[in-house]
Amino acid sequence: MTEKMTQEQRLDTLVEAFKADSVQYKDLKTPEDNENKRRILRSLMNIRMPKKLDDSVLAVQDEYLRERIREKGVVGLSDIPEIKDGMSIWQGDITRLAVDAIVNAANSQMLGCFVPMHTCIDNCIHTFAGVQLRAECNRQMNQLRVRYGRDYEQPTAVPMLTDGYNLPAKKVVHIVGPIVEGRLTTALEQDLANCYRNTLDLCAENGLQSVAFCCISTGVFRFPNKRAAEIAVDTVSKWLDEHKERIDRVIFNVFKDEDKAYYEELLH
Repeated sequence: MTEKMTQEQRLDTLVEAFKADSVQYKDLKTPEDNENKRRILRSLMNIRMPKKLDDSVLAVQDEYLRERIREKGVVGLSDIPEIKDGMSIWQGDITRLAVDAIVNAANSQMLGCFVPMHTCIDNCIHTFAGVQLRAECNRQMNQLRVRYGRDYEQPTAVPMLTDGYNLPAKKVVHIVGPIVEGRLTTALEQDLANCYRNTLDLCAENGLQSVAFCCISTGVFRFPNKRAAEIAVDTVSKWLDEHKERIDRVIFNVFKDEDKAYYEELLH
């Protein structure tokens, strides 16, 4: 059924379905233009708590998201040149990357960002993976709460692996980076290094040969961008030296020109 629908029909179907799924916004007036419909749909997906979604709606969502990603343009590993010793830099939207794993800068609740249309990477990854990603994160967190108590939150630098669902990437590694409240300390620097090291360990254990890291802990977590890049490159370089042939490629995914300049300086 979904193959016969146009992308516009999928969008209309999903907006109405997600409105009906939301008690608070079921009577929301639907805009006429597609751009605002897409904003409404993303917002409704962002605020939706993890729960079952009707299979027919899920099928439409999957077709819609895969087409959105095709429109954005999928970037494969062969499109990203290796710069040095198995490492690359790529600037752009991480949800376009067709690699074995992308890294998500998560919070300790591990359920994604609930702020509608927020520009953080957590929001973007959950949006384009689909509602299944939040549901899987919730299942894993519930299992951990059974083991560690109902107040359990994911500790800093402990990665969680999930499927990528509608993303081009096969898997997503969710990790909580250190938060810089005041001055930068040695302990915070070690925490950030552990984020990279533990993620690479997890990828190697699961046979994931290519991984794209976002700039963990920069931005709202206030880790200085230049120092974060130095720690990232140093940690990854040492890990790759110690674990030859376990991972083929590590990509440093940057969004800002500032971060691109730091990584280029470090890798050239």
